[in-house]
Amino acid sequence: MRLGGPIFEKCSDPLRWLTLLRRAGYGAAFCPVGVDTDAATVRNYGETARKAGIIIAEVGAWSNPLSTDHAIREKALDGCKKSLALADQIGARCCVNIAGSRGEKWDGPHANDLTPETFDLIVQTVRDIIDGVKPRNTFYTLETMPWMYPDSPESYLQLLKAIDRGAFAVHLDPVNLICSPRRYFNNGDVIKECFQKLGPYIKSCHAKDILLQGKLTTHLDEVRPGLGNLDYGTFLKELNKLDPNVPLMMEHLPDAEEYTQAAKYIRSVAQKEGAKIVT
Repeated sequence: MRLGGPIFEKCSDPLRWLTLLRRAGYGAAFCPVGVDTDAATVRNYGETARKAGIIIAEVGAWSNPLSTDHAIREKALDGCKKSLALADQIGARCCVNIAGSRGEKWDGPHANDLTPETFDLIVQTVRDIIDGVKPRNTFYTLETMPWMYPDSPESYLQLLKAIDRGAFAVHLDPVNLICSPRRYFNNGDVIKECFQKLGPYIKSCHAKDILLQGKLTTHLDEVRPGLGNLDYGTFLKELNKLDPNVPLMMEHLPDAEEYTQAAKYIRSVAQKEGAKIVT
């Protein structure tokens, strides 16, 4: 696996970017440029990463292509296609978004999100994005989520089958699947099921942690890796069975020091479990 995270310092050019990645000890990186970047610059970053053995994990296409607002939906679809094209050009492992929501909050819960009608809309939407770009070097993926599809390994398998596109794959965030005490206390089994059913399709993973609070009603908080209950031993052992270039990307922490602490914890668990982190 390749551990990575965001870079907080300014990256004025690819060599500076590479220096900061090496300083952090990362073997994987988030895409360092946006969809409006000129082709020569994109190519320069991609070539620098390849020559240095750095894996560009993902291009984020964070938006709501399921919005009931036509203008928002069309803008999101266009952005997803541009992001997928960028991932293909720069050689990223995947382009990632969530499926989207039928509610006003793009990443929030809505009564219509976990319905057969929305499942079918996701299928049509992802097909449209992939068919509009026809990527050759990357994949379009949906991040697992607690209250929208894909919300389980089984629903992800159903999407893979229904979408029926070779360029559609899996982005795994196990913390986002922990949405009940049952899953919280048995998250090692949830993780094993994810890798058993989705392993060959996994292109990138997110690294976070989760903590169940002792107050009513059920309240789960995302926390820094090592401060929660996620079974990182199982997570890293299962990840270690896949392609050694699969990225494990830390996210949502406030500063560089927090990422240093998170990386230290993940590396310590990997060493204990005999899981190899490639740098």
